[in-house]
Amino acid sequence: MSDAIKHECGIALIRLRKPISYYAEKYGTPMYGVNKLYLLMQKQHNRGQDGAGVASIKINALPGIDYISRFRSVKTRAIDSIFGKVGKEYQKLKEEYPERSEDVEWVWENMPFLGDVYLGHLRYGTHGLNSVDNCHPMVRENNWRSRSLAVAGNFNMTNVDEQFNKLLDLGQHPKHKSDTITVLEKIGHFLDEENQRLFDYYKKGDYTNKEITQLIEQNLDMQRVLRRAARDFDGGYAMAGLTGFGASFVVRDPNGIRPAYYYIDDEVVVIASEKPAIKTAFGIEYSDIKEITPGHALIIDKAGNPELLEVTEPREKLSCSFERIYFSRGNDPEIYEERKNMGKRLCPQILEAIDYDLKNTVFSYIPNTAETSWLGMMKGIENYLRDYRKKAILNQDLTEEQLDEILQFKPRAEKLVIKDAKLRTFITDNDSRDDLVTHVYDTTYEVVKKGVDTLVVLDDSIVRGTTLEKSIIKMLDKLEPKKIIIVSCAPQIRYPDCYGIDMSRMKEFVAFRALLGLLKDTGQVDKMQETYNKCLAAAGTPAFKETNFVQELYDLFTHYELADKVAEIVKAPEVNAEVQVIYQTIEDLHEACPNHKGDWYFTGNYPTPGGTGVVNRAFMNFVENKSGRAY
Repeated sequence: MSDAIKHECGIALIRLRKPISYYAEKYGTPMYGVNKLYLLMQKQHNRGQDGAGVASIKINALPGIDYISRFRSVKTRAIDSIFGKVGKEYQKLKEEYPERSEDVEWVWENMPFLGDVYLGHLRYGTHGLNSVDNCHPMVRENNWRSRSLAVAGNFNMTNVDEQFNKLLDLGQHPKHKSDTITVLEKIGHFLDEENQRLFDYYKKGDYTNKEITQLIEQNLDMQRVLRRAARDFDGGYAMAGLTGFGASFVVRDPNGIRPAYYYIDDEVVVIASEKPAIKTAFGIEYSDIKEITPGHALIIDKAGNPELLEVTEPREKLSCSFERIYFSRGNDPEIYEERKNMGKRLCPQILEAIDYDLKNTVFSYIPNTAETSWLGMMKGIENYLRDYRKKAILNQDLTEEQLDEILQFKPRAEKLVIKDAKLRTFITDNDSRDDLVTHVYDTTYEVVKKGVDTLVVLDDSIVRGTTLEKSIIKMLDKLEPKKIIIVSCAPQIRYPDCYGIDMSRMKEFVAFRALLGLLKDTGQVDKMQETYNKCLAAAGTPAFKETNFVQELYDLFTHYELADKVAEIVKAPEVNAEVQVIYQTIEDLHEACPNHKGDWYFTGNYPTPGGTGVVNRAFMNFVENKSGRAY
């Protein structure tokens, strides 16, 4: 992606189902669970580079032993920083107590973080300061283990104000107003209530308080807790939690917006945001990795028994298509095929744009995430050539020389765009800074026929268009092509996201800027005020979360008119080559990713009422010249 954006976080959970001595004997170290968590997090580091955090629980630890541990970091290599600290604790223990270090149970009791259930989180902050206090897991501790809770998640809630007020109505006094703290306290509240319900029930019997504590841990209904807590959630989420007594869970939103996968055998229960991480860390078959059903939670009880249970009623599955286009690791076989299909489905538009002149066209891509789609695009071009050859041979009398030329011709593929080392734009004046930005990418010279060739350059998506305008197109123009065609695997990003991706301000989208330009060009600027008035009239009513009023503005123009206007915007005045922009269509995206149809960034069809409210609020913020977030 030429315009880098921050996005969904990553989660990892491991529940060891055997005593620690089992892993020490079989795998040669009591650190088996720690090592696997490290692998799961490293294989998902693409999901969060602002910080990381881990937590663990020692199940059935004796009183006086610290049964819950947490480490967090916002250092540049946060994962290595955290696990380096854990490793030092283990080494320190072995050096200070060499005679005890072979006693696995003693090590388990005395080493911080060594436990039975582990939770890891990778953070991409969509707002707020990047401090360690903002890193998950968030912890709510209590002297009763069954009331202690650690939560980490990949989520954004659209109705934080509403959830915050509900906490106030419950009598709480939250320290912060954020979706993370709100979720923690909401689940924590109903965890407390479930504890109290069971305590009151068993108190009627002939049990001591000490016995009641054990009975609560054995019978606490996490499904009931999560069902009550999630009743009013509006957002995309995959939330993981550990209770102090050892029960754990991952709950997924009813539309399956955010991803969550799991694997179970007799040794472990594993949950992560991405399948390849589980595959690599545990060396298993992809077919053994399952997806957590939308609206369900995978709940693992104190004894280590997992069960998939409904928490909220599942709705239409609209999992995030941006996961498939850009965010998730491309070594997932399904994502790999989907990305190739995206590239292949762009070929009809590309061939038309180059007037089928393959001889004078060079195909390239913007590294690194567009490479797989580029392979699919080249496959599509080769399929066209195959059909062309077949027709030429069947329908014409060809000389041997002409036949050789047809059979030997191949499309021209070159690596024209090279991502260079990041440059620090420390110079304050805009002209100098823009000049530096133009050198973030470099190119391969002397492979383009000047004034003759068309360059087709594939990107996985175009968000702001800034890098295209300031860097890539200027750089490509120095090769002196006749025409530059920028091709986006994703459709036009028209609307803000509110479920985890940092795309909340409409004025930053080049497609929205194109809309404004078209309204001006066609004398329809007054439509902006009309749409604003509709939003203003609906504010505070159910209609505000039922109707996306901004769609009416986009409906005034075709997909192709907007694409042509984007091309005008990203072509700097000094660029000599003709510039065209091609976008994937919504229909072709759905064909390429048939099981992941969450497309609200492109269509404005949000899966939750809160999402619709966010786009209307974001539009109002733009008109009112407010820079704040819409949720």
